[in-house]
Amino acid sequence: MSQREFEVVVFGATGFTGRLVAEYLAAEHPGVRWAMAGRSMDKLTSVRDEIGAPADTPLIEADSSDPASLKSLAERTDAVITTVGPYQKYGEPLVQACVAAGTDYVDLCGEPAWMRDIIDRHDGEAKKTGARIVLSCGFDSIPFDLGVFFLQEEAIRRSGEPIARVKGRVRKMKGTFSGGTAASFFETMKRAGDEPHILEWLKDPFSLSDGFTGPKQPSGSRPVYEEDLGSWSAPFIMATINVKNIHRSNALLGHRYGEDFVYDEMMLTGPGEDGEKLANHVANDKSMAENPPKPGEGPSKEERETGFYEVMFTGETVQGDRLTAVVAGDKDPGYGSTSKMISEAALTLRETPRETTPGGVYTPAPALGQALIDRLTRHAGLTFRIE
Repeated sequence: MSQREFEVVVFGATGFTGRLVAEYLAAEHPGVRWAMAGRSMDKLTSVRDEIGAPADTPLIEADSSDPASLKSLAERTDAVITTVGPYQKYGEPLVQACVAAGTDYVDLCGEPAWMRDIIDRHDGEAKKTGARIVLSCGFDSIPFDLGVFFLQEEAIRRSGEPIARVKGRVRKMKGTFSGGTAASFFETMKRAGDEPHILEWLKDPFSLSDGFTGPKQPSGSRPVYEEDLGSWSAPFIMATINVKNIHRSNALLGHRYGEDFVYDEMMLTGPGEDGEKLANHVANDKSMAENPPKPGEGPSKEERETGFYEVMFTGETVQGDRLTAVVAGDKDPGYGSTSKMISEAALTLRETPRETTPGGVYTPAPALGQALIDRLTRHAGLTFRIE
């Protein structure tokens, strides 16, 4: 049993997404020993009262620019949930504190260059201290990473072999990307301008795979008509990070999907001329760059509640049979579903023995696997099914 004061601390609890995480924990997991952390005690008090959390919910004053406060925070808890991004601006001091304290950590990072830094700088030490650092525990990349894992486990169960070529395709989605996602994108582009090697990391689907390089992967960068799916497909904005995470998962799982594994992600837009027009519209959409959401702002509760998404993962088994898995969520992806997913990821991690998942820097599937699928299905409004 844990001897630490808290099971989970939410760092960034006064931000838009952090507030949703705190609200979810208060409502859905009242038996968990948790605390809210942020820069301002006054704001923490206000948010605690506004979200209806118990009046005795502990509050912790901590700041990314104050290493002593982060050290104290990390030493008091089993796991930290952080929503404070962009992570390449604010994230590494907390990772350092968690690694040093042997504390588990989950974030919402979709910044591949920073993730590469964290792997290179902290994976070895995390293995020594036992800290499990699990990156990308929101819409990027839990539904995609676990969707491929779910499909491959079923393929191996049926045929004894994984599927060598998997297509991830967003079939339905209603909702908005978060302001944090936009800010992270711009920070990544800014850094790439200063450090040219970052562009190579962004282009390389295996840049997070610990030196492994597999076969050439599809680019997914332009609209295509896919005969096997009977639909046009358009580029999907989050493929850049999801594809890298899925290849890292494969590497950390001992290449359970095979060393010849090929994967890409796109968005289905339908057949015929209408499908082609929509695919071209999506491909040419510049709204994320020209009118991005602002960090700290987000959709209304009604918009979050009426959002949804559905992603399919499909390929042929070694016997030539098509196998399709579908992952669906019941809230908007960037906020409503993300706040639930990261919460359940932290709670799953805390319950996962270190013999099963030892210290290191992880993606969700190799760290949490079927246990997280089960929790998300029970608590977070996600479904995983074979179609």
